[in-house]
Order: sequence, then C-alpha cells, then structure tokens
Amino acid sequence: MHGLAMKTRKPYDTLPAGFIPGLLIPVAGLAIFWSARYHGGFFEFLGDFQRLNTLSKILSLATIPNLLLFFIFIWTDRTFSARGVIFATLVLALVMLVLKFA
Repeated sequence: MHGLAMKTRKPYDTLPAGFIPGLLIPVAGLAIFWSARYHGGFFEFLGDFQRLNTLSKILSLATIPNLLLFFIFIWTDRTFSARGVIFATLVLALVMLVLKFA
C-alpha cells in the first residue's frame, strides 16, 4: 500500500442502503398525502391524479425528501449510499416520464 492505510467503509455504505430508502420515502410521502387529504382508496387516489394528468407532478414532489437523504449520506461520508439514492431518483424520473407521456 506504499504507506497509505486502506480506507474502511462505514456501516450501511452500500448501493441498496441508499436505493431502497430512495424508493420507499417518496411512496411513504404519497401515502401520507393520501391519508391526510383523500377519502378513497390509494389506487383510486393515484387514478384520479392520472386522469387529471398531474400524477407525474405529484410524484416529482414526493421525491424532494430524497434530496435531504442524499445530503445526509454525503455529509456522513456514505458515498455508495448516496449513489443508491441517485439511482432510485433516476428510476422514479423514468416512471414520471412514462406517466407523463403515456
């Protein structure tokens, strides 16, 4: 190693440790919004927004907490987890594009 110590990885510094919360946090945000503001079923809630052509906009708002999660991982030097959050956000962006133009 030529005098350089190997850097050890911190706990939970893996792609799945960022990807899974990166997908679940927006879904949880939608569920909280649904339970607070809607009196029908969850899929009816999503269907109503799809009929109004605003589901992609609601989903994009639900991904905003991923920004905080990303910065928490960066600040705590968990770069692989931060990459997982970015990957999850890109997957959600693809879903938003499909919903917007389908």
